[in-house]
Amino acid sequence: MVQLTFYGGVNEIGGNKILLEDKGTRVLIDFGMSYGRKAQFFDDYVRPRSACGLGDFLRCGLVPDLKGFYRNDLLASVGREKEEPVIDGVLLSHAHLDHAAYISFLNEKIPVYCGETCKLILEAVQEAGSRDIETEILSFKPRPDTRKNLEILRKFETFRTGKSFKIGDLEITPIHVDHSIPGDYAFLLRTSQGVVAYTSDLRMHGSKPEMTEEFIQKAENAEPIGLISEGTRINEAKTDAGEAGVRSGCASMIEDAEQLVVADFNFKDVDRFRTFEAIAKENERKVAIPLKDAYFLKHLCKDPKLGLPSPDDPNIVLIRSRRGTGQYVDTDYGVDDRQFTKKDNCVKVEELAEKQDEIIACLGYYDMNVVADMRPNPGSLYVHSSSEPYNEEMILDTRRLQNWVSFLKMKLFQSHASGHASGNDITRMIRRIKPKSVFPIHTESPGSFEGVAKRVVTVEEARPYTV
Repeated sequence: MVQLTFYGGVNEIGGNKILLEDKGTRVLIDFGMSYGRKAQFFDDYVRPRSACGLGDFLRCGLVPDLKGFYRNDLLASVGREKEEPVIDGVLLSHAHLDHAAYISFLNEKIPVYCGETCKLILEAVQEAGSRDIETEILSFKPRPDTRKNLEILRKFETFRTGKSFKIGDLEITPIHVDHSIPGDYAFLLRTSQGVVAYTSDLRMHGSKPEMTEEFIQKAENAEPIGLISEGTRINEAKTDAGEAGVRSGCASMIEDAEQLVVADFNFKDVDRFRTFEAIAKENERKVAIPLKDAYFLKHLCKDPKLGLPSPDDPNIVLIRSRRGTGQYVDTDYGVDDRQFTKKDNCVKVEELAEKQDEIIACLGYYDMNVVADMRPNPGSLYVHSSSEPYNEEMILDTRRLQNWVSFLKMKLFQSHASGHASGNDITRMIRRIKPKSVFPIHTESPGSFEGVAKRVVTVEEARPYTV
């Protein structure tokens, strides 16, 4: 008997946590953070307390209260005895935190399987950010142990597309799909009853639609007994113009720009970075990035398939913004950041004010003070290349961003391509695959899947389903 239990991604976008059981094998498919549920209780000022271990997360229902899942040091913080893990492995589809973050809490004996590029991104995230209980994915410091050098490494196994591997009695085939982050994989899981397919997050309008097409073809040939499908945009019929449309629109605007150009996008979106990198070269500009994003180039340039420059590439400028004393002394910057501040292409932010027509600055809402330090000339261009706001908090952030842009007398231009398939594309995918059952997740509108397959299961959280 094959059984699926959904502990996240139910009536919400993100937070995927799926348990698949078949005979004696139990695997988790993703174990991510639920942004929406977390926002019901916490914000930038009221945060889960690391000192309480799992306490705040269990209390607020941010993780399921299950035995044999979690780190023993975190269990001790809530008064529970040590537990042996009951999970044989975690299949991590990609490095977005709504799929990956809460692996931080899992018992270190549970192996994690992910793509090679996904692991490179996690390495960049861990090196770039300050240590936090929610971002200890690759390794963690046991709590409340105070020994500075004590670090527990998780067991990671990496794969490439199409190469099958086994966890217990399950055979898993990962297949690369196109998304707004590289290293994203869908899965075909061959169980004792047949194939269960998992889409991960995907799109058909990105720069590599052939990857998603390969998954659809292989899933169709596998005749799955179940398809776990994302549905972020199930109610949006229109397909985006794609990355080519973003490049075309941005190129025409930037070609006419004579002053500073700011490009606001998620730096994990490698396709978007390459778009602005190409536009910069066409306009004899360099790409300027903050130190926090230099870590991504440092790690991702190791993957030749991505074709990314290293942080010391002559066409890259590293932005050295004011910190600490504001005097640009070494001690103003963390030890890790100093590997970049010593590079010849690392430039003080005020110096870029004199070269603002020579760069495209990859900065965003949280960097607006840095943008202001560049003293953009009136008429400078702010390209917002991220999704439109879809919740109250994002709407407030957008208003503040608009206030900054207006205050700095810049011109605001919106151009974006979603990382998720349109409703029409999802429907066509499911009808081609012809699964016996569809389990909609990563969507606020599971009811919109009705009619796309013979059996559509509107799942409830923590309820087991037989496939």
